[in-house]
Amino acid sequence: MTGTRLEDAADARLADAVRTVSTVRGRGLRRSVLVGAALVVCVVAVFALSLSVGDMVMPLGKVVDTLLGGGDGGSQFVVLELRLPRALLAILVGAGFGLSGAVFQSLLRNPLAAPDIIGISAGASAVAVTAALLFQVSGLALSASALIGSLASGAAIYLLAWRQGVAGQRLVLIGIGVGTGLTSVVWYVMARSDTTDAQEAFRWLTGSLNGRSWNQLWPLLIALAVLLPATALAARTLGPLQLGDDTAAGLGARVEPGRLALLGCAVALAGVATAAAGPVGFVAFVSAPIARRLVPGRGAALVHSALTGALLVLVADFAAQHMLPSVQLPVGVVTSIIGAPYLLLLLARANRVGAGG
Repeated sequence: MTGTRLEDAADARLADAVRTVSTVRGRGLRRSVLVGAALVVCVVAVFALSLSVGDMVMPLGKVVDTLLGGGDGGSQFVVLELRLPRALLAILVGAGFGLSGAVFQSLLRNPLAAPDIIGISAGASAVAVTAALLFQVSGLALSASALIGSLASGAAIYLLAWRQGVAGQRLVLIGIGVGTGLTSVVWYVMARSDTTDAQEAFRWLTGSLNGRSWNQLWPLLIALAVLLPATALAARTLGPLQLGDDTAAGLGARVEPGRLALLGCAVALAGVATAAAGPVGFVAFVSAPIARRLVPGRGAALVHSALTGALLVLVADFAAQHMLPSVQLPVGVVTSIIGAPYLLLLLARANRVGAGG
């Protein structure tokens, strides 16, 4: 009789534990969906604001009518040729950087592991600036050179960090060193170039959506149409890899191929975003931490990180256009104002932890 009571009590405790876990998961899923929906609403709202506000302020109804094929020639030119491609590009660039940073930081388990910190963006910048200033490359070929630069720097960092596997801390340190060297190449090439050309290159290096058109949007859209599904497929191994190589291998994950696929997708995402708008600073760095604070307990929060990045670049570009009268700042200036204090806070916090505080 006593044994039966003990078994019943154990079954009751197990059932309570299952119900508790199910309740927590349900709450987490509901919060994840609500936060994702809120981010989408915010993106749509800022997107609509970007199409309406400018030197010629247009009512939202007129913007919608123009998007549907109505409106006069002036409104069509302003909305369809000037504002729409720029706003869409801000969304895609932000999503690309945000997703890239989330993959890097989650895979390497290091908050400093972002493409603009570990040398990926520096690789894209070095090749693109060299191609533009020394070989007069422009247009789609310039975008391709930036992508090639990011992939080449990513491959070099991975190979230099390889020691029977890749540790996150080692890859970050090597990436910072490689990025510093590549940045030196950028400034050397600019110092040897014509002043006017160097000024144009400097504007691109800041990260800018000024003057962007459909010519920059379509290649990025096509690239993301390939990279987003590829990243989603590769992310199936991200959960086990976050537990460590030994645990991941024990769970049946293919550790090195899975890591290489994720890193390749993250590098390519950063590369195509950089090719479209330049190395917009700190978007990849801060998007994932913000998203994980919004949806705690949801792991890498890849979708939320992409939406956060899109919203961040949209808001930053809107501020860059209208913050100062008669001046359009590069969007990278505004994102740096947001990201630089966060980097200093992160380093200060790491220093306190390292000192035993």
